[in-house]
Amino acid sequence: MTNSRKLVNFKNNKKTHMKNIIVLGAGMVGSTIAIDLSNKHKITLTDFNQEALNKAEQKSNKLTIQLLDVTDKNTLQETIKKFDLVVCAVPGFLGFETLKSIIEAEMNVIDISFFPENSLELDALAKEKNITAIVDCGVAPGMDNVILGYYNEKMKLTDFECLVGGLPKVKKWPFCYKAPFSPIDVIEEYTRPARYIENGKMITREALTDCEFVEFDNVGTLESFNSDGLRSIMFTMPHIKNMKEKTLRYPGHVEYVRVLKESGFFNTKEIEVNGTKISPLDFTSKVLFNEWKLGETEEEITVMRITVKGENTDGKIEEITYTLHDEYCSETKTSSMARTTGYTASAAANLFLEGLKGSFVYFAISLTIFLSKPFLELIPVPTAVPPCAKKYISLSASSILSMHFFSCT
Repeated sequence: MTNSRKLVNFKNNKKTHMKNIIVLGAGMVGSTIAIDLSNKHKITLTDFNQEALNKAEQKSNKLTIQLLDVTDKNTLQETIKKFDLVVCAVPGFLGFETLKSIIEAEMNVIDISFFPENSLELDALAKEKNITAIVDCGVAPGMDNVILGYYNEKMKLTDFECLVGGLPKVKKWPFCYKAPFSPIDVIEEYTRPARYIENGKMITREALTDCEFVEFDNVGTLESFNSDGLRSIMFTMPHIKNMKEKTLRYPGHVEYVRVLKESGFFNTKEIEVNGTKISPLDFTSKVLFNEWKLGETEEEITVMRITVKGENTDGKIEEITYTLHDEYCSETKTSSMARTTGYTASAAANLFLEGLKGSFVYFAISLTIFLSKPFLELIPVPTAVPPCAKKYISLSASSILSMHFFSCT
């Protein structure tokens, strides 16, 4: 049996009392989270870049902005203690140490930084400090984990697959790609070994491998390839025998990136060029910054397909597929990747502020536990609705959580 389900709206009438929240990172996603949460809470948005803060302030007069260097541990910890909740949206290479500092300061945190380190290493520390940290809280990992968690409570799952990617609407040769975040973070995804679960065993492959063509409505043919996106569910869902996440790009992208990778352009070891030492990765990132940088008003899309398979309550094998298609919103000038990632995080923040607390809660498992509670079936997660929304998709009503993603068309 195969079911294909669109993501539909589920309204919420429960109010969240206004809280004082600090958002670390004023990039495209961090500023989107801040603006979304500012409709319900007092928000302070921080960054070390004044220009980024000014851009966010121009989009919303509800924000308080503040310069802050998260690598200055003492200042960071002193600053965040004044707030009810921390949202961490810093680049991946800063993510683990920043999250560790937040936990050490005994602050609850929602995190989307997608760092290479294993967040489970902070489990004991979080329990010791008696705080909640919801990590990997974006579109994927994040929203896909919520759907997996829901069906894990309803079925005996055997398979999980997530295909996800952000793409520019206009294809520009050779890479046909634009990123709403730093090229360094993208290259990290292309170089980090990809782990997945096959027949109950963890398999490690190089990123960019097992390239396959897949079809998406309103987009056409895309190519999927291995990436290290399963994160904590590899350890928290060991009973699911097959699990994989693959990244989506336009056809041809992988081949060009592999040429750079195999030629050494992503190496981190410094080389000397005319008396100056520089790593090939730093050089490549600098060159690709303008090539891959997503313009402020550049149209792009986010697509995702989530498939779960297993034995349902009737003892039959059932396969369920969720699809997401979101586009740049011209009225709010917000990218789809910022919205799908950011609104998931803001929804999780509101869920937490409604009173769902624990020790070290992972997005992959905390919502699995919470979704099994009967009282939650009538309490969707509240999140702000952009005023430009004309049609929208979100998690299904049956999954309880209402995290809205809007197509302004």
